[in-house]
Amino acid sequence: MNLVQRLQGTFFSPDVTFKSLAAKPVWVGACLLILIATLLYTILINPYLQQDQLRLMENNVELRDRYGDERIDQMLETMRNPPRWRIIAGHVMSVVGMLAGLLITSLIILVLGRMGSTEGRFIQIFAVLVHASFVDKLLGNAVRTFLVLYQKSFFQSTTTLAAFFPRLEVTSTSFIILSQIDFFQLWMFGILALGLVHIFKIERRRAFLVSFAFWFLKSALHIGVTLMSMRLFM
Repeated sequence: MNLVQRLQGTFFSPDVTFKSLAAKPVWVGACLLILIATLLYTILINPYLQQDQLRLMENNVELRDRYGDERIDQMLETMRNPPRWRIIAGHVMSVVGMLAGLLITSLIILVLGRMGSTEGRFIQIFAVLVHASFVDKLLGNAVRTFLVLYQKSFFQSTTTLAAFFPRLEVTSTSFIILSQIDFFQLWMFGILALGLVHIFKIERRRAFLVSFAFWFLKSALHIGVTLMSMRLFM
């Protein structure tokens, strides 16, 4: 299958597509597409993210009491007029971070899968994961970008359960937890499990367990780090 066929297959026939990838892992074109999509998403939403972060800091009285007006004003000025090198570095890091995330995710899933199987190779998991990411990084980011551009806000544009609770503060524990339950990510890890069936030669129930075990661990870690950061810096 060529890249276009694999792209279509990911959405309409993931089991067949991932079975083919497990037998013959190909990933270069798909990975480049994911990285380009990530870069474009970052460029488009970054101005709105900066505006939201700026408003959050401007209205944070506790932060001013902790660090003082002078330091906060300096930080706000830097956020309003960031140097070009910092903007470019942020875009580059988003791409590097995406690639690192795909590699680390593949490695962890390999470890989880090998707990109940002697089958499976890193390159197979990486190839399937990259293609499964089409759901979240192409379609999901396209929807998120539309929402951000429409609502003129990054924090208020979400494809997670938090979308059903618009009055929640973005800094609240409830919002942080709900924002990890993203519909496109659930879709992505759901079809990823179909690929793990063919990679590890295991039944679907166990494959879904491996896939969503990683999703749960990732989400729990993100929630923990975010809450800790909020306590330290907000």
